Amino acid sequence: MDEQPRRPLLRVVRGTPDDVELAALTAVVAGLASSVGGGETAPRPRSAWADPARRLRQPLRPGPGAWRASALPR
Repeated sequence: MDEQPRRPLLRVVRGTPDDVELAALTAVVAGLASSVGGGETAPRPRSAWADPARRLRQPLRPGPGAWRASALPR
């Protein structure tokens, strides 16, 4: 098999980082790369049936004829 030499993922341009600093930098860059375009799909919109706000009671509106309107669907 013909193997081509790989380019390094990171290259230190200035300074001499130790192993711990390189490991931290690699972890941060890998985490950012996976969250940006790692093939994640957009979250699906929530159905109105699953909306927790539907379980809340509508506010009471006192006034003339309110007792009749309380039994009517909205």
